[in-house]
Amino acid sequence: MTFGHGPATIPEGDDALAKTRILSLDPERVSKDELAGIAGALLDGAVAAYPTETYYALGAAAFSRRAVDRIFRLKGRETSKPLSFIASGMDMVRELVATTPGGFLLLAGALWPGPLTLVLPAAAGLPDRLLGPGRTIALRVPPLAWLRSLVGELGGPLTATSANKSGEGELADPGEVRALFEGRI
Repeated sequence: MTFGHGPATIPEGDDALAKTRILSLDPERVSKDELAGIAGALLDGAVAAYPTETYYALGAAAFSRRAVDRIFRLKGRETSKPLSFIASGMDMVRELVATTPGGFLLLAGALWPGPLTLVLPAAAGLPDRLLGPGRTIALRVPPLAWLRSLVGELGGPLTATSANKSGEGELADPGEVRALFEGRI
């Protein structure tokens, strides 16, 4: 599945040979219906490779245990290494964090939306598997409007780990992402 500005994939099913769909979208003209369709697939447990402002990422609805577990398996990543997440905006960030440290609003106001990930104290009630050391959560608000809209449509954060094998370099070429994950997501 391609959305944004290059190919990305959304799986169907949870087997090793998932049917991969490619969807091409213009990042400046992603319709509400297209966003709803992508969000629906993610909420049903799909894993998607999607373009960000830097590299490609693997995305899953953060509160879908099955989908998040698939990301760890696909990447060969240790579950002790937490994932980072994308929020749709400051309202969602406030729901996901317990407190904001001094200077947070100044920093976030100056650099978000943007490619900055901040590690913050997590709100009570978030699943432990989403958290880093000291009950923290790594969040960013991306500059891509369509991506913020997608996360808003999800109603919760989207994973934002690089679309690669754990320990290998990040991928910016959609063909490389497709070669690595086609038939697997």
